[in-house]
Amino acid sequence: MADAKTLIVPKGATGVVVFADGSAVFGRGFGAVGEAVGELCFNTSITGYQEIMTDPSYAGQIINFTFPHIGNVGTNLDDVEADNPYALGCIVRQDVTGPSNFRNVEPFDQWMREHGRIGLAGVDTRALTRLIRVKGAPNVVIAHDPEGRFDLAALAAKAAAWPGLEGMDLAIEVTGKESRLWKDGVWKLGFGYGAGEATDDRPHVVAIDYGAKNNIFRNLVKAGARVTVLPATATYEQVMEQKPDGVFLSNGPGDPAATGAYAVPVIAALLTENIPIFGICLGHQLLGLAVGAKTIKMHQGHRGANHPVKRLSDGLVEITSMNHGFAVDADTLPDNVRPTHVSLFDGSNCGIELTDRNAFSVQYHPEASPGPQDSFYLFKRFVEGLTT
Repeated sequence: MADAKTLIVPKGATGVVVFADGSAVFGRGFGAVGEAVGELCFNTSITGYQEIMTDPSYAGQIINFTFPHIGNVGTNLDDVEADNPYALGCIVRQDVTGPSNFRNVEPFDQWMREHGRIGLAGVDTRALTRLIRVKGAPNVVIAHDPEGRFDLAALAAKAAAWPGLEGMDLAIEVTGKESRLWKDGVWKLGFGYGAGEATDDRPHVVAIDYGAKNNIFRNLVKAGARVTVLPATATYEQVMEQKPDGVFLSNGPGDPAATGAYAVPVIAALLTENIPIFGICLGHQLLGLAVGAKTIKMHQGHRGANHPVKRLSDGLVEITSMNHGFAVDADTLPDNVRPTHVSLFDGSNCGIELTDRNAFSVQYHPEASPGPQDSFYLFKRFVEGLTT
């Protein structure tokens, strides 16, 4: 174990990541000044850093980007998945440069500072990625002080004391608090997000928000649905009051077993009514729990926009976007549930469907369009199935 008391802050270092064992990685801080404790994960995407930082599924996590040039196109008002960046901070290889993109509204480092998020540059992010792959996702503290003054022993103690994501319900912290009718359509260059149709003749989807990405709702609208969003704590009665033609279970952060304490009974009750259900990411895991399967904490998780997933029905391979640290244990699926997709990286489960109900889910994010249209058929399948 490293001794944080004997470490010396290198000259010029204004940022640091401190591990629970006392080891540390130094660099140049940017964004907000301060410190934050969470789980360190890595993301292999080469674009979309603003979408990633604002994905509620990253609550409680610090993102180590493997792509070296993060922040070089600045930020804008459209490339966000929620009202705030939910990731606690990020680690990047190169210093954030001045923005170079016609869509830029604000430099990335300024955007990070205004939202209270800490950045660390000048780090060998691929070496950090190898460490995570070998040892698993660690608990760390990321800190930024322009004067380079860090109490490394105290930061290490803080990292060691943090309980970790296993057993933690974070959906309750990131969900919307009120029900609302979703109105936005999909984005188009030069027009932004057009108004989606919300006419009564469209099938009505009730989306339960466990920490949803906004583009999921836009794709449901694009597929032909009228969407009402309810909080994660919505009861069975509150869902049924909306008279849904189908129910969508969103992505979100934290341990699905913890969120399942209140979400699974609702989903199980909906299944008894044979209401069509479609789930993504955490919603996939919650559907698995509702039918009797178990979920497991992954060693390093899957996060990136380049993950190959095999569709078992015909062998087609989809290029998918992923962001999850838990997975459905395929060995625990009951007889009335069959796997539909598997990861070609490690063989983990990436999709299920019930054989006796109109319910299915996937672990990956079809709304992120990495294919770019490999997986939109899932939205069409769900919405078109509501009218037959």
